[in-house]
Amino acid sequence: MDLVTPSIGLVFWTLVSFLILLVLLKKLAWKPMLGAIHERERSIEDALNKAELAREEMSRLSNENEILMKQARIERDEILKEAKELKDQILVEAKNQAQIEGAKLIEKAKIEINNQKVAALDEVKNQVASLSIEIAEKVLRKQFDDQKTQNTLVSDLLKDVKLN
Repeated sequence: MDLVTPSIGLVFWTLVSFLILLVLLKKLAWKPMLGAIHERERSIEDALNKAELAREEMSRLSNENEILMKQARIERDEILKEAKELKDQILVEAKNQAQIEGAKLIEKAKIEINNQKVAALDEVKNQVASLSIEIAEKVLRKQFDDQKTQNTLVSDLLKDVKLN
């Protein structure tokens, strides 16, 4: 026998053994390995799909967050605008109220000054009248002490009466 050429029997039994091994591997190992590979492909595909969904959800949430931020900014600006308008309105009302109160106080002060002025003028008139009466009384007493002066005064008054 030659070592280089194989015998037909050896080839046959090797081929039969290989086919049996192939059938056994196909039944026992190949299907589970292909199933594991397919399962792994599905899990990777599911993970990719979930990652894509998560990315889309993050994008949607980011957009919603941006929209909410814009709305919050708009609301903040509106609140600040309303607060400024309210502040301005309160300032204007306070200023107007202060002007009204100031005008009332000025008017009241003018009335009080006028009343004090009238009272002071009345007092001065009363004092002047009183002093005038006292002076006239003193002058008349002095003039009436002397009979000749009395007669002269009466005749002067009579002349004035006749002239008018």
